[in-house]
Amino acid sequence: MEHTPMPEPLRQAVHQLVSEVVMNCQEVLRYTEPDVARDWKRMTLIRATDASDTMDMASMLIAAYCQQHSDISMETLASYLQTRQQRSRAAGPRESDRQEIAGMLGGPLPPENAPDARRSHSCGQGYAEGGMVSEADEQRLFTEACLHGLRARLCDDVESLEGYLPPQAASLARKVAEVLEVPQPAAT
Repeated sequence: MEHTPMPEPLRQAVHQLVSEVVMNCQEVLRYTEPDVARDWKRMTLIRATDASDTMDMASMLIAAYCQQHSDISMETLASYLQTRQQRSRAAGPRESDRQEIAGMLGGPLPPENAPDARRSHSCGQGYAEGGMVSEADEQRLFTEACLHGLRARLCDDVESLEGYLPPQAASLARKVAEVLEVPQPAAT
């Protein structure tokens, strides 16, 4: 495999797209907070799909570059893009999604002759019983604080962190926002 750096215009595009994804992810977290409960269904779905679509754009730009400027076969490119994992949102929630929600919300266990459904149900129960990762997980707290702190700094609205985050997350997000400089355009 060749070891050449990513072309600068492509690198800039990928950085821009990833920044958009981060902002959308922060919005997903924002709309899970109680003070915006009236919009959570619509906005979490919109922002989560915006983030997904934007990452797809980044993936396709990189794939197009690889296809046009490398000797990567379509089979190899498909494996890098993990196309076997891809699933259309247009198909809607699968049975496994419904079983996971049932497990989260205390719904009945599927029959024993449905091992995949039982596995999904059990996964949902794991979230309900303190989460797949416990609420106090430091990495999760740090990730959320970074997203909220970055958004607060970019919007020059650090004070807004107090209104909707739990105190520990707000404190850490404020620290993140305080150490970030106002972004400057990249020198060309």
